[in-house]
Amino acid sequence: MTKRAFTFPGQGSQAVGMGKDLAEAFAEARAVFAEVDDALGQKLSALMFDGPDDALRLTENAQPALMAVSVAVTRVLASRGVSLKDHADFVAGHSLGEYSALAAAGTFSLADAARLLRIRGEAMQKAVPVGQGAMAAILGLDVATVARAAADAAQAEVCAVANDNAPGQVVISGHVAAVNRAMEALKALGAKRALPLPVSAPFHCALMQPAADRMAEALAAVDMQAPVVPLIANVLATPISDPAEIRRRLVEQVTGVVRWTDCVGWLVGAGGVTQLVELGTGKVLTGLAKRIAPDAEALALNSPADIEAFAAAVTGA
Repeated sequence: MTKRAFTFPGQGSQAVGMGKDLAEAFAEARAVFAEVDDALGQKLSALMFDGPDDALRLTENAQPALMAVSVAVTRVLASRGVSLKDHADFVAGHSLGEYSALAAAGTFSLADAARLLRIRGEAMQKAVPVGQGAMAAILGLDVATVARAAADAAQAEVCAVANDNAPGQVVISGHVAAVNRAMEALKALGAKRALPLPVSAPFHCALMQPAADRMAEALAAVDMQAPVVPLIANVLATPISDPAEIRRRLVEQVTGVVRWTDCVGWLVGAGGVTQLVELGTGKVLTGLAKRIAPDAEALALNSPADIEAFAAAVTGA
């Protein structure tokens, strides 16, 4: 019996045209996009399908858009007999993907997930004035080395690990000058590359505290159920199901480290997972999974053909 985790992508996977082929092929996907449009009072689906790209990339649009496509895929699978409750053992999502995972697993309603991500995106954007924060990808060094160099480079500013994405792929976040100091130090320590990221704010570091406070308020006002399968939390890299703890960890996640290497490591280790299935836009998590856990099967479902083939394979239909 295959032990399976469904994983849900984060920001950076968005692209103009996202979800369009799903909407054309499946009534269930069209219904998801219409419900998200209604919840936000905006034709987000039109922006997803046709752009413009600069508007789709705005954090407040990209986050609910990515969630909408991920949930659309889960609804189409369910209509083909592949339910999350019966065919997955765990869910995990990268940063905003935790909200997608929780919406798919029944913790949030679709409308609440869309509204929470709109609030989250706006709050993260407003937390730091444009031009004051930065993020950079560090390739070729282990996370402990990067964390030490970031701490040394902070010099009374903020600079810290934001994402541990895969072995040798770590992202740092903080004040512009501190991130620049860290990049130079890490190159001297042997980083293959230290690349500034084209992001609008320094996510997952202490500078995001105003956004964490805003999410604490927003999450407190939303009805939450236990997910139908456990969530592997970004900040813990272990499974949780209690709604009160999920709420707390989602707040922590705004300023905390996305421990993706550890999350996938837990799934294929303690969790016994042999198949990691990415639901939504792009194949970023599938690429990371192949680096973190090369012995596990990793696949991405984002086209109608992928979804139909996977459903047929799982159900034997």
